[in-house]
Amino acid sequence: MRIIVKTMAVSLLALFPMLALAHVGHDGGTHHVLSFTEGFIHPLTGMDHLVAMILVGIWSAMNTRQWWLAPLAFAALLLMGALVGMAGVTLPGTELIVAGSLLGIGLMVALQLKLSAISGALSIGAFAVFHGLAHGAELSHSAAALSGMVIATVLLHLCGLAIGYLLASSRSHILWPRLIGGGSSLLGIGLLSGLF
Repeated sequence: MRIIVKTMAVSLLALFPMLALAHVGHDGGTHHVLSFTEGFIHPLTGMDHLVAMILVGIWSAMNTRQWWLAPLAFAALLLMGALVGMAGVTLPGTELIVAGSLLGIGLMVALQLKLSAISGALSIGAFAVFHGLAHGAELSHSAAALSGMVIATVLLHLCGLAIGYLLASSRSHILWPRLIGGGSSLLGIGLLSGLF
């Protein structure tokens, strides 16, 4: 089982350049997410959101006893940000902060940064608002799409928690977080610099 998870993690790193963003601007703002299924699939189609959600779970599983707090804070603040985005509020630099979340949370994973559960949840949750703003602008006032997006986010957190617990119990528990977190940080740098 550990070999499968490690293979999946390496494969995920290899896919980073292929699917960079899932947010407004790539279709000229013409496509809007309307259904539960579209909302559910939406965060799975952009590596920025997908990777950030998994990283939240990995960091939580490996670095705090209150493993549920950061994922819960992220999901709640993502929902709040999405509601604000659905109301038409936009903030300049939202995409840069979303990209920066990969750099920041990636470094937290790579360094196995030990923070209190509340500090970690607040640090991670701050990024969630911007993920929510970016996605909320595309949800077309659809409660079904919003619920699909939040459920997919929670499932990605659960995947990250499972990976984190497997990594924590592995003999190579130092190497894999460094590779996963470092690769995620590089993706964030690539997005911030416009390479992806």
